[in-house]
Parts: sequence; C-alpha cells; structure tokens
Amino acid sequence: MKQFGGKALFLDRANINTDEIIPAKYLTEITKQALQPHLLEDLKLQGFDPLRDIAGKRVIVARENFGCGSSREHAAWALEINDITTVIAPSFARIFRQNMFNCGMLAIELSAPVVDRLFARYAGTTPTIAIDLPSTILTVTAGGNVETIPFKLAPFERALVTAGGWVEYADATY
Repeated sequence: MKQFGGKALFLDRANINTDEIIPAKYLTEITKQALQPHLLEDLKLQGFDPLRDIAGKRVIVARENFGCGSSREHAAWALEINDITTVIAPSFARIFRQNMFNCGMLAIELSAPVVDRLFARYAGTTPTIAIDLPSTILTVTAGGNVETIPFKLAPFERALVTAGGWVEYADATY
C-alpha cells in the first residue's frame, strides 16, 4: 500500500484536464519515470510554477471536475511518479477517478463548501494533510490550526487502495 498524506498543493481552478496534468506529447513515453518532469507543465494558473510548486507535495486540493478530458491513465501515473498519491476535490471525471484507484491512489471527494473552506483557510500556506485510511478521516494541520474532516470510501475503492492498485488486487483475489 502506498503512503498517503503530506504537504498539500492548492490548485484553485475547476476542470483541470488530463492534458494539463500530463500533456499529450508525452504519451509515447514507455516509462512512468519519463513523465515525472512534465507533471502540470501546461497548467495555466496565476502564480503557479510547476518547477517550484510541486516538489515535496504529496496531496493536491483542487476544485470540481478534476481530471476531465481524455481518459489517459498517464495522468494518474504522472501524479504517482511525483509521489502525489491523493487528490481532493468536490468531483472528478469518472475515468480519471477510477484510474486513481486502479493505481492504488486516493481520489477523495469532499463537498464544495468543505473544499471552499479549505481554500479560504489554507491556500497560500503549505498545510500537512494526514490521512487515516481505516477511519476515513483527513487531518489538516497548518501553524497552530488542526482540523479533522471525514471522507467516504466505497468498500471496493478501499480494497484497491489497500492492495496497491488493480493489478495487485487481482493477483491477490483471483
């Protein structure tokens, strides 16, 4: 099972698509490692510099419909190879969300008001988000502030994440 939680990167935009997560010109690469330096390089967001802002982050907090666009699994792989194992948003594109779980990663849906509150309180800082998978609770810590937030995880999603992804789940189950 992967390690979850860590320093958070806030991307204050809805509809971040898979071509912004990993540009299509890199889809011919044959290793995940080759995708690593190109994560979010085409994302246009005021004040965001992928070379400066991604390093050391393990969680992304974004607005709704994260991972929309084409159904490339490379988008989840590019996050994974950069050690980002969790994305938190109000909603995800269906195929991207499933690709995250298939790779043993977390796509956590929180309500828009909760995500709004996270942006209001923590954007511009670098909070740490701890993830208690058995209890399905996030703990956000920044400065002296500590906030706990429950999240939902379907039994099959939990099984995929606990196994390390779809391939590992299938190997252990079938």
